[in-house]
Amino acid sequence: MEHFRSRLNQAAEQLNLDLTEEQQDKLLDYLDLFARWNSAYNLSAVRNPAEMLERHIIDSLSVVNLCGTSAEDQSPLIDVGSGGGLPGIPLAIVHPERPISLLDSNGKKSRFQFQVASQLKLANINVVNQRVEAYKPETPYAGVVSRAFASLQDMVSGSEHLLAPGGRFYAMKGKIPEDELSALPKGIKVVELHTLQVPGCDAERHLIVLSREA
Repeated sequence: MEHFRSRLNQAAEQLNLDLTEEQQDKLLDYLDLFARWNSAYNLSAVRNPAEMLERHIIDSLSVVNLCGTSAEDQSPLIDVGSGGGLPGIPLAIVHPERPISLLDSNGKKSRFQFQVASQLKLANINVVNQRVEAYKPETPYAGVVSRAFASLQDMVSGSEHLLAPGGRFYAMKGKIPEDELSALPKGIKVVELHTLQVPGCDAERHLIVLSREA
């Protein structure tokens, strides 16, 4: 995967991310594991490692400094429906002091996440193999992020019990889903809407930040 380093760094520079050599190494090792485990564990329909870098890792890097009050935010975050660990694992690599839980009900995908966390020594990752509605954390999370939920309404209704008072939902989306925004549950409001400029991606990408109304 070494031949992807220059592309990774080029994209990081466009995203105003200053990746250390260790972070670069871990992201490339993650890409290698993702590509090798994908066929057996069905982590993604994308099979080409170059496409995985663009569509999964670089896409996830586009939100790493938006899922919190600042780039230095160390409050606990949970990636719901994490699948192959996106965006949670890139978030954990870039912010190694931030506790990040990866939640997925699929046992194979959770095993893959655990393998990545173990092999890359990502001590800030907690793998949770449960259905979202069944998971009852001891301490709620400051942020709930998802790249995979079918709708904003599903994300909020399914995972609101995970969110601490004052916490926020971070939903990665393509085009702005006007119909989903109009169907948000009562008491939930949009607090930020980021248009993402993802290097190498011509499609629309957005991060929608939601919170409970006071």
